This record gives sequence, C-alpha cells and structure tokens, in this order.
Amino acid sequence: MAEAVATKTAWKLHEITAHSSNVSSLVLGKTSGRLLATGGDDCRVNIWSVNKPNCIMSLTGHTSPIESLQVNTNEKLIVAGSQSGSIRVWDLEAAKILRSLLGHKANICSLDFHPYGSIVASGSLDTNIKLWDVRKKSCVFRYKGHTEAVRCLRFSPDGKWLASAADDHTVKLWDLVAGKLVFEFTEHTGPVNVVEFHPNEYLLASGSSDRTVRFWDLEKFQVVSCIEEEATPVRCVLFNPDGCCLYSGFQDSLRVYGWEPERCFDVVLVNWGKVADLSVRNNQLIGVSFAQSTVSSFVVDLSRVTKSDSIPHGLIRDDEPLVPPTPMGSSLRRIYDRPSTSCSKPQSRVKHNSESERRSPSSEDDRDEKESKAEIQNPEDYNEIFQPKNAICRTPPRNSEPFPAPPEDEPIAAKEAVKPSQAPDVQMLLPKQELPDPVQRPPTASSTPLTRAEPLVIPAARNEPIGLKASDFLPAVKNQSQTELVDEEAISQIRKGHETMCVVLTSRHKNLDTVQAVWSSSDVKNSVDSAVAINDLSVVVDLLNIVNQKPSLWKLDLCTIVLPQIEKLLQSKYESYVQTGCTSLKLILQRFLPLITDILAAPPSVGVDITREERLYKCRLCYKQLKNISSIIKNKSGLSGRHGSAFRELHLLMAVLE
Repeated sequence: MAEAVATKTAWKLHEITAHSSNVSSLVLGKTSGRLLATGGDDCRVNIWSVNKPNCIMSLTGHTSPIESLQVNTNEKLIVAGSQSGSIRVWDLEAAKILRSLLGHKANICSLDFHPYGSIVASGSLDTNIKLWDVRKKSCVFRYKGHTEAVRCLRFSPDGKWLASAADDHTVKLWDLVAGKLVFEFTEHTGPVNVVEFHPNEYLLASGSSDRTVRFWDLEKFQVVSCIEEEATPVRCVLFNPDGCCLYSGFQDSLRVYGWEPERCFDVVLVNWGKVADLSVRNNQLIGVSFAQSTVSSFVVDLSRVTKSDSIPHGLIRDDEPLVPPTPMGSSLRRIYDRPSTSCSKPQSRVKHNSESERRSPSSEDDRDEKESKAEIQNPEDYNEIFQPKNAICRTPPRNSEPFPAPPEDEPIAAKEAVKPSQAPDVQMLLPKQELPDPVQRPPTASSTPLTRAEPLVIPAARNEPIGLKASDFLPAVKNQSQTELVDEEAISQIRKGHETMCVVLTSRHKNLDTVQAVWSSSDVKNSVDSAVAINDLSVVVDLLNIVNQKPSLWKLDLCTIVLPQIEKLLQSKYESYVQTGCTSLKLILQRFLPLITDILAAPPSVGVDITREERLYKCRLCYKQLKNISSIIKNKSGLSGRHGSAFRELHLLMAVLE
C-alpha cells in the first residue's frame, strides 16, 4: 500500500570535506548539473560528483592557492587560475594537463570558456582581461578599462560579446568581433559580483554588493529594471533555461525574480550559507556552497517554485499595478544568432599582445606541464562519468534522473493533505522501464486524487463569493420535481438581509469620514489613533493601504500604534488583510529595525536626556511587539503560495530578532 508523503521544496543533498585546507573556489558543470570542481589553498583542483562522497580525480601542478575555476560547455575541459596569476587547463577525459597559460601579474579572479571555440577569458586583480587560445597556448587579445579587480566574466550565448564585472562598480560589455568596448554600465554603487546573459534575448543581469539586481537592455543600453533593498548581497545569479525568470542566490535563500516590471515571484529558504554557484537540470536547481574545507550541495524542486506572473507570489511593489504576463515563447528583444561553427577570430582592432606574450612554449612551461598531473582517486566513478563519452553506444543514452526529495519534517497543511491510498501504488505495478518521467509527476507517491479542504484564507480576488450559495437565499423546494419559483418569492428571499448590509456599509463610510476629518485637521498619527479606536479592522486596512503608498509618512511613534494592528491582520482569514499587514510590516522592518537594534544596543547616556528616553521607550515597545509578531511569521513561513512567499521574506528580515 502506498502512503502519500509531502516532499520538501529545498533540501541538502550532500556534504563533503573537499580539501585538506580551506576551499577557495568551486564551480558546477552547467550541462549535467552533476559535475563539481573545487579548488583549495592546498593548490589542488578536485573533481566530484555532487551526490557522491568520494573524490573522482585530483589535479595538481599549481604552486599557489586556487582562486577561480570554470568548466567548458561539454564538461570535457576545466580551467583553474591561481593567486600567482598562472592558469592551467586540464582535459578531464584524457586525465592530463592540456595547457599552462602565463601572463597575468596578480590573482586570477574570474574565468569563462567561449561557448563555441577553444577560447578562455580570464580576469585578474591586475585589472586586465585576456583572451587565450588553448590550442596555440598563447594570449591573443587583451582588454584594458577596469580600474579594480575583475570579479566575473561571461560570454554571450552567441559568442560575440563578453561581459565583465569588477570591484570598480561597473559592468563593461566588449564586442569580440569589432574588438572594442561597446558600453559601460555605471549605475551600481558597490562592487559587482556576478553578471549573466539571458539565454535568448539581448538582456543582461548583474548582481552587486550594494544589494541590488539590475537588468540591462543590450539593444538600447539602458536599465530595464532594478530590484533593490535586499537583505544580503547577491552572490550568484542564473536565468532559467527558457528565460522566464532569474534565480538569485543570497545568504540562506533563493529568490526568483521577474523584470518589466521588477518583482519577486517567490522566496525559498535554503540553509546553504554563502552559495557559490547554481545549475538547473531536470527541473531542479542545484546549488553549492563552501565554508572552510567543507562543501555542501543543495537541491530546490523548481516544480514547487513560482516562476511566472500567472499567480503572483511574494510581495509586489505597492506603487505599480499588476501587468499581464508575457506569453511564453514571445520575445520583447532581439534573439541571439547562434553560429553553427566555432567563432571566427576577432578582428585586429583590439590591441594585440607583444611578441613576448605570444611566444611559443618554453622549456620552463614544459617543465610546469610535466609537473602537473591528474591523479584518478576513484577509477570506477571516473570511467562511469568520462569514458562512456568516447565509446559508441548502440542503445539510447541513459538520462540522468532528478535527485529524490526527502519527506517533509512537518505535517502537511490542510489544503495539501492527502489521504493514504486504498489502492496499490501505480508505480509498483509498472515495469521499471515504463515509469513516467519524474519531472512530469507531481511530488506525491499516491495515485489517489488530492482531497482539498475548504480554504483557510479567503482570497482577495475570486470569481464566486466564499461560503455563499444562491440556494441559501431562495425558498426551499418542497417537491423535488418543482423547478420554477415565483418571481416574488425569489426577490423577497434575496432582499432579506439587504437592509443589514446597507447599515454595515453606511457605518463603515461614516467611520472613514471621521478618520479623514482627523487627518485633515491633525496628522497621520492621530488619524491612525482614531481608526484603531473605532475597533474595525476594515477601516485600519483602508488607512494602511494609503499610508503604505508613501513610506515617508512612517515615524517611530506611528509604528508603536500600528504594530499591534499588524499582528491582528496577519492572523486574519481575509487575504487582503494579510497582504496589507505584510506590506506594512516590511516597510517598518526596512526603515526602523536597524534603528531599533542600534538604540537598544547603545550604552546608557550620562545625564538626563528626555528626548532620548522617549525614543528608547518607543524602541523597546516596538521591539517587544516585533518579537510577538516574529513567532507568527515563523509559524506561517512554511505555507505555500503567495502568503508563504511573503512570510518567508519577512522571516529573513526578522532574523536579527532571533
């Protein structure tokens, strides 16, 4: 008998001790999502499978710690850059060193393989960007323009552009065919950590230490949108393979963004710490992070993550209306032209390197390559991963299956509860080779349809009134064969309660008039006081919806009045009430939580300061109220849907209170 279980949205896949010393860099293979390469202070590059504990291969030859790694598209080559400025390229299938590339004068901070050719781009602490021809073992071009370390390099999908991000707060776009700088984006106010091209459109995304994610139009060379005020700096970004959204890795969370207009579709809590790289495969997102000598891998089930605007998730900007989603497959911008052959050599308008930089291999380089070697630690895994690529396969290749999700630790929510199946499990009856594609299956192990309870939250937008049926307002039909009602009887039944409803609406209108009069004659605080005194949450919601439109109206004394009302709104059964409460709470946390914590942590002042004492009293009151609300937020952060996203984001913002 198959028993239904709820699977997690995100879980830890594996944890390994990758090096004898600290791990300094790592990278995931983007094609398979299974290949993991780590570089350490022990000057080694180790190759792993993300779901296996044993090292497959260890690459040696560097004499200083590894600073940057990259794997090419077909996962046959890996390039590593060190603190000394040297670069080494290994052939993973042949298990040998391919090239040693020398020319940089400082740490190698970033690397990338050209999508169609044997070209490697490197960015360094010496501010230079160099293009290397792996076949000729030489630097063929050099780009200069950044004034600080180049932290990230990315080739465009068509291989014609190169984007570079640096600590000088800029993103530069280089045309490899014309051999020149195309444009410089300078809107970031902090070091730019990551940059990524859209897989189809002329669109570029960048993430910075200024806690913003920006989208750039590469036809008009202007900012499309900017997502600001995130809790932690952006560590890595990756577009979904179909280009519908952008995944952004933050400290302990994954955020799913859209642009035009900018918005957060979903927030997934992932306890991965400082995530370093992302990959998508089989409708799963694999993320890897490292701390000291430990490397951890995590999986997020993308079938349980909202990636579009069809059902908005998360917090939406208050000052912008909902925009209908763009149909899948339609493009707002020019599409990349992907060549069928390897890229042509860029024209000579870029500065060519000196003869010394383009020299033939020297005896010193040959000695370095002889000292570099690949130690196969696990021959069985090595043969399984790399050797089959050279063999002729007479049967269809085996597709990699998604990683199985562990069961939920917490009980299933009421609206997602599934009764144990009374029939044999369908999967037990099917032959193994006829199992349906795991990507297409819903994450349940039962063949019984889901039994859904009545919604615990009344949605704000609905086609039918919740809990109301037309039959409740019509006289009971005594004879089942009688199907027609007299018009007078039907109208009289419908009119019942109409006067009561009119009284309710009239009273609410009068209350709002009262609040408006107080606002006109006094200030916002007094108007909120009057709304709270009326003891009608609907009036409070109407007033907060107005105040939320202008964050500058918020003051510390206003927070002391509103926070108890927010606690009530967050526990309401009405979706519109909960959403208003979440929006108000987010504004308070962003504007006042740092102030509150700083004032409470400050040492007591000398002498009598009435103003400071009043401010301290308000901060203590707000802190106590926020602690009460944080328990509600924590309990509701496990919900799915729009509220779940909002509560998870608030939970991250309130982490400082724990």
